[in-house]
Amino acid sequence: MKSFKPINSSRRNLLLSDRGLLWKKKPLKSLVTFCNSNGGRNNYGRITVQGKSKGVKKLYRLIDFKRFKKIKTIVLRIEYDPNRSCYIALTKNNNELFYIIAPQNIKINSILESSEKTRINTGNSMQLKYVPLGCQIHNVEFKPGKGGQIARSAGSSCTIISKNKSTLLVKMCSGEIRIINLFCRATIGVISNIDNKNVKYGKAGRRALLGFKPKVRGVAKNPVDHPHGGGEGKASSGRHPVNFKGKLTKGAKTRSNKRTGRFIIKSRK
Repeated sequence: MKSFKPINSSRRNLLLSDRGLLWKKKPLKSLVTFCNSNGGRNNYGRITVQGKSKGVKKLYRLIDFKRFKKIKTIVLRIEYDPNRSCYIALTKNNNELFYIIAPQNIKINSILESSEKTRINTGNSMQLKYVPLGCQIHNVEFKPGKGGQIARSAGSSCTIISKNKSTLLVKMCSGEIRIINLFCRATIGVISNIDNKNVKYGKAGRRALLGFKPKVRGVAKNPVDHPHGGGEGKASSGRHPVNFKGKLTKGAKTRSNKRTGRFIIKSRK
């Protein structure tokens, strides 16, 4: 982590991830594309996601989440990605270049392998049926060949806790235990930028550049804008906490996907 001298109020509590070893120049031009942010609005221009704005302009890096090719690649550099909390690594195989999610403690010139079965080294991608129990994995697939969908944020990882003939049980970062097919793929190790959870931005302006709007309390609004609004003086809501649509918040379960609910053995904490 990187701290700063308290020369003013915004620097006094500022605490950021140290990016001194990352690539300082622009990303590879052939692996970026323009991505327009909707700022929390739908196709009618109406706000459907609260507290979200466009933020600064940024290019989207094309990440290889599948890694299904049987190849060996070398890590050329590690870069910052404004679209995700973790870092990304530029890898090369002969004349092909790929961006992948960078695992923790990966180094430049490291050799990464991708195959059905390979060595249990950090950054190697393989099928789950060959990964030993208790191993930490990330970028885990839900369906074989679809690409990694689980554990893709900074510092996250999953753990394999048991196996049988066709499926295995994986413990998620949230504590949820889920059934996954043996032929799904995953990458060994924990994702980079593990100190991202300790970041303190110091001022609202830095958060605004990242696409976050200021959050107004429901009790400070009018009754037409929020169920907690209105009242004489500083009145409490007088009910269980809800969001602006009236749905329960602070721990209430909102999941209702019956199609995939049968794969969850234990719900999240």
